[in-house]
Amino acid sequence: MVEMLLVNAAVLVAVVLVLWAISVKIDDVSFIDSFWGAGMALMAFTSWLQLDEPGALANLLLAMTAAWGLRLGIYLLRRWRAEGEDKRYERMLRKDRDKGRFAFAALTKIWLGQAFLLFLVSSPAQVGILSSEAPAPIVGLAWAGIALYLVGITFEWLGDWQLARFKADPANKGEVMDSGLWRYTRHPNYFGDACAWWGIWLVAASVSWEVAAWTVIGPLFLTFTLVKWSGAALLEKGMKHTRPGYEEYKRRTSAFIPMPPKKNG
Repeated sequence: MVEMLLVNAAVLVAVVLVLWAISVKIDDVSFIDSFWGAGMALMAFTSWLQLDEPGALANLLLAMTAAWGLRLGIYLLRRWRAEGEDKRYERMLRKDRDKGRFAFAALTKIWLGQAFLLFLVSSPAQVGILSSEAPAPIVGLAWAGIALYLVGITFEWLGDWQLARFKADPANKGEVMDSGLWRYTRHPNYFGDACAWWGIWLVAASVSWEVAAWTVIGPLFLTFTLVKWSGAALLEKGMKHTRPGYEEYKRRTSAFIPMPPKKNG
C-alpha cells in the first residue's frame, strides 16, 4: 500500500512540475484551480491502474472521483480562459513578481502546497481503490455514500450552472445571485463539494474501519477549507466590497447547509 501511494505521489509531483513550468512561461498560476479536481481524478486513476484485478468497489470509486474531478476541472479551466488571471493569486504573488522571484514563489507558495493538499483530500479515493481488489462488493455503507455523493453532485453541478447563467446576463452585473439553489445557501457548489467527498469517504470506509480512520482527514480538511479557509470565507471577504446587496443577502441566507431563507432579513 505505502509503495503504491508513493507511486501516486511521484506521478503527482511530475505533473505538477510540468504545470508549474507552464505557469512560469505564461506568467499566471490561476489555472491551478482546474487541476484541483482533475488532479484528484488522476490520483484515483493511477491507484486503479496499480491493481491487478480491480473489484467493483474500486471501479465505483474511480467513476465517482473521475466524474467529480473532470467536471470541476473542465468548468474551472473554461472560467479561467474566459476571465483571465485570478485576483487572489495575483495578490499572493505580487511582491514576488515585482522582485523577480515569481518562478520560485509560484512553485513553493502555490504548486507544491496545492499538490500536498490535493493528495491529502483525495486519500479516501486512493486508499479505498488500493484496498479494493476483486472481490470487493458494494455493501450497505457504500450505498449510503453513493446517495450522499449524488446529492453533492446535484448541488454542485446545478449551482454552477445557475451561477453561469446569471453571470451571462449583462443586466445582472454587480448584482447578487439569490435565486435557485442560491436562495437556500450562499455556496451550493461548496456544499456540493463537501457532500461529494463525504460520500466518497463513506464508500471507501465500507472496505474497512481502518481505511475509514486513515482517510477521514480528507473530507474533514476539505470541509474546513470550503467553510473557513480558502473557500466561502475568502470569497465573501471580497464580495462585501464588490456587491452592495451582499450583506443583506448574508443576513437572510444560510452560509453553507441549505435552509429556508430567513424572513425580514
